[in-house]
Amino acid sequence: MKTFTLYHNPQCSKSRAALAILQEHKVELEVVEYLKTPLGVTQLQMLLRKLAISAREMVRASEDEFAALQLGAPERTEAEILAAVANNPVLLQRPIIECGDRAVIGRPPENVRALLS
Repeated sequence: MKTFTLYHNPQCSKSRAALAILQEHKVELEVVEYLKTPLGVTQLQMLLRKLAISAREMVRASEDEFAALQLGAPERTEAEILAAVANNPVLLQRPIIECGDRAVIGRPPENVRALLS
């Protein structure tokens, strides 16, 4: 059986919806509350590869920290953005669901179903 990892924020309705979908399908599941256990840069790089997106796409631009750290500036490098996310986990898009060599951002929660097939 495949193991799924949910990078979860229990305060987020989309994250709770993704958790419900995974539980409904009775998958083997590891839940990581990333605000309590922040991901390091290496873990974030690994997720980026699995998501096949840029670091900018991994960041929640609506968070105050995004503006305060000027992460929207075009000169910000992937390394700078990942370091900012590692130091400010609230910036991480949520939820992220990982299984094997694939991952999706669960916005909308139906994206989770892509990993279930």
